[in-house]
Amino acid sequence: MSFKLCSSQIDKLCIISLLLLVLAKPIIAYNVVRFGARPDGRTDSTQAFQKAWASACRSVKPAIVDVPYGRFVVRPVFFSGPCRATVTFRMKGTIIGPSDYRVLARSSVWLMFYNINGLIIHGGTLDARGHSFWSCRRRFGYCYNGAQSISFVSCKNVVVRGLTSLNSQKSHMSIKNSNNVALNYLRLRAPSGSPNTDGMNIQHSTRVSVYNSAIMTGDDCIAIGPGTQNMVINKIVCGPGHGISIGSMGNSLRENGVQNIMVSNVVFSKTTNGVRIKSWARPSNSFVRGITFRNLVMRNVYNPIIIDQKYCPNNQCPHQNSGVKISNVKYINIKGTSKTKEAIMFTCSPTNPCTGIRLENIKLSFGRQKATSSCSYVRGTSRGKIVPRSCF
Repeated sequence: MSFKLCSSQIDKLCIISLLLLVLAKPIIAYNVVRFGARPDGRTDSTQAFQKAWASACRSVKPAIVDVPYGRFVVRPVFFSGPCRATVTFRMKGTIIGPSDYRVLARSSVWLMFYNINGLIIHGGTLDARGHSFWSCRRRFGYCYNGAQSISFVSCKNVVVRGLTSLNSQKSHMSIKNSNNVALNYLRLRAPSGSPNTDGMNIQHSTRVSVYNSAIMTGDDCIAIGPGTQNMVINKIVCGPGHGISIGSMGNSLRENGVQNIMVSNVVFSKTTNGVRIKSWARPSNSFVRGITFRNLVMRNVYNPIIIDQKYCPNNQCPHQNSGVKISNVKYINIKGTSKTKEAIMFTCSPTNPCTGIRLENIKLSFGRQKATSSCSYVRGTSRGKIVPRSCF
């Protein structure tokens, strides 16, 4: 049994109807407590969660894994498919990581969902308790890999609604090789100084929608990686963090590109970047095209609008020219304040200039001074009032 989202656009009524459709059918519920889980915040409940999932996944009727109120300690766990019918994680309680941070840090993922067609996660809280891991990284530099809190790999027809993720060791959420994923009413939060705690990473996936969510992290709110296409982001609050990024691109010579991305109605508060496209300065056959950034508000953002094709975060730079082709990128109705004087910066590749860049109705200020813009190897057009003045 499978279902499809109504379209690649955001459609609340569609998501609600999917939930009602599943919940209206005969359902078998599997409560993790009946499988031995204890909501005391101390007892290891990993096996109970695995047994509840296995029973739900075998069910020929839509099934629910019930997580009641309480705090459940769970080690890294693998929820794999294929399942015989749609499975819903109905969470009222909180899943917490073990008190010893190393239990999660030795793994790359805490909660992994793999090869599932038809999955709903509704409500609940994840708390990875990442503070000890971050402290170790600050003191010693390396403390095992660190774990993403929740990951979806090779999944189809997924709805995640009303989930809260706190204090992830690394990224809160990742989507890879997946199709038709709706993420809505999420709350992803980690301190601004926590390293590499992206809100979500999306790669090699299509038809992903993210809306009505608050993301406050120590890294990118949303990072859109190679192979992502037909994605919609709408009504997001981002900050603290590094903003919404496409890339980094050009990690390898042969790399899938990014295309058809819509980012709209986002408020960025005190972020390092607003909307950013970044690529390494090295040869690549990759591309970024068909991108629209619309109706954005910047509040004291260091780099509100930026394309950086000389991306080099660790001073180990390739010192070549980026082969990533960036084209057809629109910036429409963007306003607010820049924390730096240079509010718009387009640093493109000398051998592959950015083309089809469009600015329309931009109003960005820098305190009482005029903000500026800079262009290198970029071709574009402007329309309406542009502040700071376009450098095309």
